[in-house]
Amino acid sequence: MSTAKESGKFRALMLRSAQIRAARALLGWRQEDLSKASGVGTATIYRIEKSDEAITGYASTLIRIQAAFEQAGIAFIENDDIGGYGLRFSKRKKR
Repeated sequence: MSTAKESGKFRALMLRSAQIRAARALLGWRQEDLSKASGVGTATIYRIEKSDEAITGYASTLIRIQAAFEQAGIAFIENDDIGGYGLRFSKRKKR
């Protein structure tokens, strides 16, 4: 499970381990960096990332991971009719 920000609230999405690995790669983060940003233990991140199956564990853990990525500028993309799940850099607001 993951979240996407929608008008100040979070809505649930499915988060995949491949998305977590890809988001870290885009940001140049190590697992330790994600751990610090999310407050999730490094061992938990390792366990989540090594799985190619559905992610198991607490939803709150995945929400914290995705929130850390979103704060860093990553936008997660849902599986839809156009294409599969993925991620990209979010647009930065002009000041």
